[in-house]
Amino acid sequence: MKRLCRLFGVYRSSYRAWRSRHAAPSQTEQALRQKITATHAASKGSAGARSIARMVTQAGTPLSRYRAGRRMKQLGLVSTQPPRHAYKKAHQPHLDIPNHLDRQFDVERPNTTWAGDITFIWTGARWAYLAVVLDLFSRKAIGWALSRSPNTELVSKALMMAQESRGKPAHVMFHSDQGCQYTSLDFRQSLWRYQMTQSLSRRGNCWDNAPTERFFRSLKSEWIPKVGYRDMAAARQSITDYIIHYYSDLRPHTHNDGMPPNAAETMYWNAQNTVAKNT
Repeated sequence: MKRLCRLFGVYRSSYRAWRSRHAAPSQTEQALRQKITATHAASKGSAGARSIARMVTQAGTPLSRYRAGRRMKQLGLVSTQPPRHAYKKAHQPHLDIPNHLDRQFDVERPNTTWAGDITFIWTGARWAYLAVVLDLFSRKAIGWALSRSPNTELVSKALMMAQESRGKPAHVMFHSDQGCQYTSLDFRQSLWRYQMTQSLSRRGNCWDNAPTERFFRSLKSEWIPKVGYRDMAAARQSITDYIIHYYSDLRPHTHNDGMPPNAAETMYWNAQNTVAKNT
């Protein structure tokens, strides 16, 4: 081999690299590629190298972002995440309800600050509307509702689910945009019954409610088919699976240092219990 490499002017290291490139991957490499492929499939093609590296690592197999990127290229896996979208800005607050949150999205503990919003989804031959409530501590979706009408009843159902799932906490701040559903008398009375403080974004300013906008962007780019759903039942089942299983249990979130919302909240409550025992 040494003579042949000298004869053809090829470095021996290059020849060895060429041979190893065409060799069959080891069992360890095959197992890693299978995990990367399965993780990419679980995200419905939305996860990029950073997210896949975190999810595979959390599952027990250490994987860096760069190794994940190289394997994805070899396997022909590409993230379907769209580019960022620029929102227009405005500075007009609501006359009666100020913006108490004021973009202070980083909160110290659960059940202190929630945010809600509505988006539209194509189902069969009609639009459906999804309302969600996020706990800004972990960005976990704690309440949601799907309906054919974007009315006050829709957002009230989402808020009721959030209240029930969190044990009916009091003195929570609820933030949303200035949609008529959130400024209606019925909804404001619901907030009063739940002993919640209302906060509203400035008119036309999506950045004032950025966490919910980001949640909907992830849902639509990662999970919802580009052609929508065949009917309401399919939409309800798929969105529930996304919220409960993939988004809350598996999907890494930058706000939580790469942990899914459930893991971030579990870590918080474990830390609180430890402090309580030591005091």
